[in-house]
Amino acid sequence: MSSTITVAYASTVQIVETFSGAQSGDPTATFGPYNDADTLTAATSVPVTKHADFDQALSTGTATINLQALPGKTADETIVGTGLKVQILKLRNKSTNANKITATKGASNGYGLDAAGASWTIALDPGQSALLILKDSAPDIAAGARTIDLTGTGSQVLEVEVVMG
Repeated sequence: MSSTITVAYASTVQIVETFSGAQSGDPTATFGPYNDADTLTAATSVPVTKHADFDQALSTGTATINLQALPGKTADETIVGTGLKVQILKLRNKSTNANKITATKGASNGYGLDAAGASWTIALDPGQSALLILKDSAPDIAAGARTIDLTGTGSQVLEVEVVMG
């Protein structure tokens, strides 16, 4: 079975500040110029062709995400990212977790978030999330660039969305 995907994303913050003691007119100002939003498909300049969204459970406080073998929609399906780039990565530490979860470039065959494959680390407290829009600048997923390591406590769960193309 084949499919096509369309990914719409938005990262927006809108701040409305109300000033007291205004003499006349509207006493509010709206801020939020750093918003990002787009819709991606296989035909856009940042292509998207595969995705995986899953809960990654830690075991004794650690786990490794392998971008060459991601969980599919069924227990029998594996999403293979080989040859693709991670275009969007969203990580969310469930609010029901008791402690921080840290995601980082894997120690073995680690996946960097830029073309040079540089090291990176994101630490998320319970309820926190990170949305990374990589826009075709990450490396291709390959045998030497495929893992993301997670550390936390016990059997916590990190919610993960990976969009590739």
